[in-house]
Amino acid sequence: MSLTFEPEMLSGDAHWPPAQVSTASSPHLPRMVDVDGVLAPQASSNVEETGIGQEVLSDLSLKLGATVPRFTSEWAAEQLRLPLQLVETVLWHLKEDQLLEVLGQTGLLTYRYATTQRGRDYARHLLDVSGYVGPAPVSLESYSAMLHWGTSQQGRITFDDVKEALAGLVLPDDATEVAALAASSGRSLFLFGPPGNGKTTLGQSLHHVLKGALWIPHCISIDSHVIRIFDRQVHHLADDFDETHGRTDRRWLRIRRPLIVSGGEMTMAELDLAYSPSLRFYEAPPHLKANGGTFLLDDFGRQQVDPNDLLNRWIIPLEQRVDHLTLNTGQKIQIPFHLMLIIATNLSRADVADPAFLRRMGYRLHLDKPSEQRYAQIFERYAAAQKLAAEPALIGGLIERYKAEGRELRASEPRDLIERVRDLCRLHGQSFMLSRKMLDTAWAGYFGDASPKSD
Repeated sequence: MSLTFEPEMLSGDAHWPPAQVSTASSPHLPRMVDVDGVLAPQASSNVEETGIGQEVLSDLSLKLGATVPRFTSEWAAEQLRLPLQLVETVLWHLKEDQLLEVLGQTGLLTYRYATTQRGRDYARHLLDVSGYVGPAPVSLESYSAMLHWGTSQQGRITFDDVKEALAGLVLPDDATEVAALAASSGRSLFLFGPPGNGKTTLGQSLHHVLKGALWIPHCISIDSHVIRIFDRQVHHLADDFDETHGRTDRRWLRIRRPLIVSGGEMTMAELDLAYSPSLRFYEAPPHLKANGGTFLLDDFGRQQVDPNDLLNRWIIPLEQRVDHLTLNTGQKIQIPFHLMLIIATNLSRADVADPAFLRRMGYRLHLDKPSEQRYAQIFERYAAAQKLAAEPALIGGLIERYKAEGRELRASEPRDLIERVRDLCRLHGQSFMLSRKMLDTAWAGYFGDASPKSD
């Protein structure tokens, strides 16, 4: 059995009614409400509007209640991130089924509850199936619809946007144009070239062209299975919205568009759902958490997995904008794949990617070692950012030393050498400044030897 969603082409029309947005063209998209100029998912007024059904809410509420000796309707509503009256309706049904008992009133239509022995027994059974207890989930279909809607709201990316995002880098004009083409088209980008020449920095900087914020859920549910989406380590709340506003569905969080970087530690297993036998729910893989933002696969080819196997893993997502994940029951689910995928490698293209895969990458960009002129520009710009004077003769002498020792110029090394001069000045209690003598000491400490042959 497999579960799929139908990708919906959602309108990005900015002239929706300001108070409430009709979602007739997208039945799975939550109704949106204007809150101080921000369109937000509207709080559900009944169980049907939550999109996940009475049984899911009842089971989650009972598991929640079984974690404490007694609780109030208000406490349960806060934990579930649902409206108080909706939660009270669910709890009252549990009371009628003799799974909860009422201990007293806390308000006009709110109560104190305790779990009955029958309720505790049933809660243990439910926890054996799924150990998740926390904010109520949304459906996979609602998540997909909200993601499509969120990406449709992003404004057009212009060449000026990309130039601004990459302003901290000194790049050849053709490199900036290829990066702009990848970002504006929404296609993937394959970065390759010798190490230390800005591939990682370019990938991270390019992320800043993605505009606006994004709504994501705490988690999604598929039958009795729960997949946690929100991750505090990689998702950062947007600062243009108060999530405690009473009119909104607090199962959703407004975040800045995510940037997730995975490096040489990645394994094939990390690209599927991570099921915890002890917790009995799933953690979303990194590219699912990156939806709506950027996923940078750095140091490609250094992973403990065959590069072709890893690349083949991305073929269907790149072509169809969907990915397939597997539950521990063997059930396949189809999830949206809406992100900017950037793959960066120091290795030769021929060693890590076959032509069939490269054809599926949107754009390819070779970042080679800098010319002497570009190296000097990088050095001058970084020195100026640190409020330092970098005389042309000083930089020229440095470049001559590269030649004398047979070293290749690298775009990262002006920064590295200047930062080691900073360390030296701090060590000796001197003002931060550049001199030939200081750069000589920094050079020796950075390269460790006068000759690259012993590297």
